[in-house]
Amino acid sequence: MSFILFYHTNILLSCEKLVEFGIGNISNSCVDPANGAIITQCDGIPLAIQCLSSPVINTVNYALGAFYYLCNKANREEILKPEVVDVIERYAASQNVSFSNLAKAFLDKHVSKDK
Repeated sequence: MSFILFYHTNILLSCEKLVEFGIGNISNSCVDPANGAIITQCDGIPLAIQCLSSPVINTVNYALGAFYYLCNKANREEILKPEVVDVIERYAASQNVSFSNLAKAFLDKHVSKDK
């Protein structure tokens, strides 16, 4: 039984690492608007939204960074859904400086204009 639990735990940890590396690469590549357009076309936004609830700090940071660059006139309705903005606002109020800074930068660039 412990072998199964150990095996299952390793699979979950490996998946979390893959997600972390994946969103990290997306975050780095979407600085280029051409790459951002491809990510958007390939339904990357809903996947990045899921990363906001990850227990892995880097995964959340990468997702916040990706949204900073991905959000534009073409996809802002998909990214600026109330439930997504609510999560990002909670990160902006976080004691975690990295979360807070990234979330505040996103909100300043993409949400403050709307209010």
